[in-house]
Amino acid sequence: MQTNTQPRPTVAVKPITYLTTEELASRIKYDPRTIRDRLKDSVLLEGRHYFRPFGGRKILYIWEAIEEDMAKQAPRLAQVIPMARGGVCRG
Repeated sequence: MQTNTQPRPTVAVKPITYLTTEELASRIKYDPRTIRDRLKDSVLLEGRHYFRPFGGRKILYIWEAIEEDMAKQAPRLAQVIPMARGGVCRG
């Protein structure tokens, strides 16, 4: 019986960083309450940016997905000109 001694190709696996609400708040400089009340389910979407492990109440945020979407928004936000009374001009 002959055995195959060829090395298996290695697959690069991108690590995923899971964060609690408090850890995410620390990274993006927001209050944890703001994340829970204003960002979750409007900007941060379940299944893309966060999930509930084992169907429980605890929420874990996926840092790489959040970071990617924040970077996509940055160029679009840079194309506005702030106006004196608080509005913006979308040049």
